[in-house]
Amino acid sequence: MSEAGAGSREHQEEMEQASNEHQVPEISFSQRYAEGQDSHQAQEASQSMNQSKALGFDLYQTQEPRSAYQTYGVGQEHYQAYEDGHGPYQPHEPGYGLYQPGYSPYDDQIPDPEARMLAIQNAKAYLLTSSTTSGLNLYDHLANTLTKILDEQPTNAVDIIENISKDVKWAQFQKKMDTLRDEPAMLPTFESAERHKTLFLKAYEEGDEELEEKIGETPLPNVMETAFYFEQAGIGLSKDEYYHIFLALKKLISAQPIQTCRFWGKILGLEMNYIIAEVQFQEGAEEEETEEEEVTDEGEKRMGEVEDEDEEKEKEDEPPKSTYKPPPVIPKEENGTGANKYVYFVCNEPGKPWVKLPPVTPAQIVCARKIKKFFTGRLDAPVVSFPPFPGTEANYLRAQIARISAGTHVCPIGFYRFAEEEGDEDEEGGGGRDTYEENPDFQPLSVAEMVESLSTWVHYVPSILKQGRCVWINSLQKSEEEEEEGEEEEEKDEEPDELQQEIGPPLLTPLSEDEGIQNIPAWTAQPSTNLIPQYAVAILQSNRWPGAYAFASGMKFNNIYFGWGHKYSPENHTPALPGTVQKEYPDGPEITEATDPAVEEELAFKAAKEKALAAAEKKKNRRVMKRKT
Repeated sequence: MSEAGAGSREHQEEMEQASNEHQVPEISFSQRYAEGQDSHQAQEASQSMNQSKALGFDLYQTQEPRSAYQTYGVGQEHYQAYEDGHGPYQPHEPGYGLYQPGYSPYDDQIPDPEARMLAIQNAKAYLLTSSTTSGLNLYDHLANTLTKILDEQPTNAVDIIENISKDVKWAQFQKKMDTLRDEPAMLPTFESAERHKTLFLKAYEEGDEELEEKIGETPLPNVMETAFYFEQAGIGLSKDEYYHIFLALKKLISAQPIQTCRFWGKILGLEMNYIIAEVQFQEGAEEEETEEEEVTDEGEKRMGEVEDEDEEKEKEDEPPKSTYKPPPVIPKEENGTGANKYVYFVCNEPGKPWVKLPPVTPAQIVCARKIKKFFTGRLDAPVVSFPPFPGTEANYLRAQIARISAGTHVCPIGFYRFAEEEGDEDEEGGGGRDTYEENPDFQPLSVAEMVESLSTWVHYVPSILKQGRCVWINSLQKSEEEEEEGEEEEEKDEEPDELQQEIGPPLLTPLSEDEGIQNIPAWTAQPSTNLIPQYAVAILQSNRWPGAYAFASGMKFNNIYFGWGHKYSPENHTPALPGTVQKEYPDGPEITEATDPAVEEELAFKAAKEKALAAAEKKKNRRVMKRKT
């Protein structure tokens, strides 16, 4: 027993000496840490080393690497071998080859310091290489990314590091500034607020007594009251927009000599909308405008006469003129009458300047009935259509306003009456009376009566005839100057047939006489509410012009329009077809081109011509011989 015990002790001592030869003192491991780390970090590193020894990992590659089966013992189950540690790394995993020779991070061999510094400088130079597209480098980007992560310390930073990298790149992006002009970024809400800011400025000071006295006599309409009545039926705009329009109308009245003013409505456009104000100028201001228009017309005529004289002098041999005579131009109605009774101002948005629309002409109204175009919101935009419209979008807008006003502006029956001066007069053709006034004895009807029958509503705006005017005019009737010129010229053409006078419905015609559209009535009347009929408002809706409404409540009524400015049609709009092509020349044998003759016919014609010439020469010679004898 003593010999066996002595042999076992010797064997243990040999094993301990062999293990001591391969051991590396712990101080060498702490020296590998960068200088400046505290003792706590060194202790944690030594503890992790001892744990790895306990698990069977060879940190210094003193033995051949063993698999998980060898580490945890042969004969254990597969899941037991990987229960407490990581198994063998696969080729696609980052730790693959970590324990192979030459890949150990804990290699005792320290490289040359100079070579190591050179490698670090080369690596840093590569990281500092700037991109050719963005101008950034990887070194600064990684530094900024890590700084952002350490500052914000987000949870699961490894999962969102790509998004953090994108945020860092976007933060370094700078807009290319133009050296010629500055482009400050201004929000649309700020722009609209700047425009509306001018509406809230006071037009006068508190000490101005004259302007304070005029406030009670102002033509400014109560837009908010009208909005309240239409709001009972769910019609209208928002209160903010209504109030801005209210202030815009106040600004218009302060800038123009206006006698009456009314908020006509709002026509929608593809790019911008039109807010429309219907006004009447004071007497003096209206005369000045008509004089200015006449001066411009006379100037244009004079320029045309001068151009005609120059053309006559330059052209001696003129080509034949066309015998076509265009139809006579129908003159427009004077300002303050017919379709030009009111003047209209428009703006795209409250706060923008008001623009006065030109007077409407009959040709524009006639053409507007044949086309259907959406508004763009730009008054100078061309109207591309067939037949071609004579004017821009401002003229087309004015024509549509005239058509809508003539067909949809109504009032309760008895509110207006004809003037007493024209009460007994009956003008030619039954055109009748065209002026009216408020009835002081008007007794308003109840809402139920206004809703039950359309005969309780009447038109107070004259209708537009097919000619494009409210009052018919004979376009073939010549003036005195034209008659004198016509007497001097020879009258070769027959006189055209006389035109038949057009007669439209008279003023204050009940709506019950309006024609419907197929099976759809022209108007729909209903109360604003059926739950509280005692305080309901009578609402009238036009089916011919969608978007036109009217209300009546006691002594108050008003009309308004919100829409695209198009008339309802049950069928799709079909543009007018072009007219028939005129004949270039009259057909006849005199101008008909002859067919080419054949060769035989040409030879026979030539021979006959030669015979005729020979016979003529013989006759001539005989005459000469007779004279000599």
